[in-house]
Amino acid sequence: MKPSVISCLLVLLCLSGHAGKSYGQEKYTVFNHIALSVYDLEKSASFYQNVLLLDTIPEPFKIGRHKWFAIGGGLSLHLVRDAKEIKEHNRSTHMCFSVKSIDDFIARLDRFGVAYYNVHHERGKVNVRVDGVKQLYIQDPDGYWIEINDERME
Repeated sequence: MKPSVISCLLVLLCLSGHAGKSYGQEKYTVFNHIALSVYDLEKSASFYQNVLLLDTIPEPFKIGRHKWFAIGGGLSLHLVRDAKEIKEHNRSTHMCFSVKSIDDFIARLDRFGVAYYNVHHERGKVNVRVDGVKQLYIQDPDGYWIEINDERME
């Protein structure tokens, strides 16, 4: 083989090694997780597990102050028991989850007695965005706002 072909193969091998999964990025900042300070860890964890149907994932600390949940795309939600009180939160600061069916999700909210609101803060109502996506807002046990919508992410 010619030296230039060998050089090209070596470069390709090196580059393919960089294409593997990495937790850090040389050039770009990537989102990894969100952490919420909660008052009652078990109550909050139950909400995210049973109402939102999030799967738990192992957390490394194992000291009883954390619960971790997978939230899709390799991202995670970390609940940390360290809040001294439950505070009021502005709805503009929220996270959002998409579901297949808003109607099925509302049925689960009703089973758990969780109130939901539209964008105008009207209880028990859903709104439809200009792009046709249905959405509603709920609060977790610590008052954090969560948008639920039926947007299809391709």
